[in-house]
Amino acid sequence: MKSLLTLLFVLNCWGLTGFAQKATSLHQAIRYIKLANTLREVDKSDAAINLLQRALPATKTTSLYWEAVTNELLGLSYSDLHDTTTAVRYLQRAGAQYLKLNYVASAWGVNEIVRGLSNKNLYAGIQIGLSSIKLAILKTKYETDFYEKDIKSIAEIANPSTTLFADASKGFRAEQDALRTCIDSIQRYNIPNERVFIVLSNDVREELARNPDSRRKVYDQLLRALPNSTLKIDTTLTADREAELFTTGAIPRKVWPTTSALDLGKNSTIGGYFDVGTGLGSKTFHSLNLSLGTSSFVDKIEAKRSLSMDAYKREAQRVIKTIADSVFTSGFMAGNRGLQQRNTVGIGGDIVWALVTYLHPERAGLVAVPVTMDDVNQFKRLALTDYRELTKPNLNAILAPAIRDKAEKDIMTLQSQLTEKQLIAGALWLESLMKAYSTASSPKRFVFVRNADVGWVTGKFLETINYEYESTIAKGALYTR
Repeated sequence: MKSLLTLLFVLNCWGLTGFAQKATSLHQAIRYIKLANTLREVDKSDAAINLLQRALPATKTTSLYWEAVTNELLGLSYSDLHDTTTAVRYLQRAGAQYLKLNYVASAWGVNEIVRGLSNKNLYAGIQIGLSSIKLAILKTKYETDFYEKDIKSIAEIANPSTTLFADASKGFRAEQDALRTCIDSIQRYNIPNERVFIVLSNDVREELARNPDSRRKVYDQLLRALPNSTLKIDTTLTADREAELFTTGAIPRKVWPTTSALDLGKNSTIGGYFDVGTGLGSKTFHSLNLSLGTSSFVDKIEAKRSLSMDAYKREAQRVIKTIADSVFTSGFMAGNRGLQQRNTVGIGGDIVWALVTYLHPERAGLVAVPVTMDDVNQFKRLALTDYRELTKPNLNAILAPAIRDKAEKDIMTLQSQLTEKQLIAGALWLESLMKAYSTASSPKRFVFVRNADVGWVTGKFLETINYEYESTIAKGALYTR
């Protein structure tokens, strides 16, 4: 506060003298521009605009580069004030000037800002799994060291088949219709094909590998549902690659040195971490893949039996403890030095979402929610002893209508997606994972990352953006779409 008051005092004194007038030289204009940039950082964008307007005439007659910088900062300042129309006008002007100067990195960056302000920086993903086809349309920005995903549309279309490709000879009308439904939704947002990602999940890829005779038929049938040849289906998604994409999309690069990722799915638990090298784009991913999830645990616990709930609870605790003791030996963290070195774990999956939603519905609007061992112990206890109390939290203390509405929707979705047996298995597995990760010598902070379930598509998008940037620089041309 003291430094802000000092800055404003100095600005006021300067305003009474030189800064009240238009810049008379490039040197003076640069001083205005520098101060304007500082003012934006202390939420004084209106004052920054005033200074930039005074700097602009001098830059126009002396330096195209500084004129472009001034226009860019004017655009960013108007964006701060939510005047999108004016912001886009100045930014487009700056982009054209950078391009004229052949400053392609600056031109590319400004172009991406314009796309974002114009609501064109959307991307979409369709994931074809064994039991469903998932669609996500979104855009991304940083929030509390994790990504805040602005979800425009998200859907899960259940497949009526026991498995997606149980009998290739009967055709794939339902799958084709579901895929077309997803693509129709994407086309309403005018998303360019380069930012539409369609993948076969790893479980589908493995299923097809076991049935090579049907693989080509499956590919051909699904390709017929695509409207044009520029849309492709990625059929190479391995478990390691899925883990890498999830980690890329859930954990921003700026916190890679301190944060790992973990996703508790229905049939698998994936995650990992990145080591960042010194070269451009240099990185190494270390994956964690376990074919264990909420649904697969239920199958292992029941073992083709139909257990009563009391019998299931006893067996669940025995089975998951046995598996956890086998997987997480005493040397688990010692053998995963990178995991040991990262103090924060960004964690996702329906079971963690259920914990946060049922125990802390008031946090429905937060992107990142800390999860403690006390939370997990309470979650496990209620899952084993009072499922009804757990899944019907009291929302009376939530005063904000938007937060209460979101909490209600989250509760309804979770109640339809997770059975009581899955919830019990998931709570026990989550407890085992957190105990394995967080040791006395290396305690961990666990943070639930909201919308991490669409992390893979965010990962594909971020990889595409990085490639666009690098190829733009290499070609020396502005990337436009």
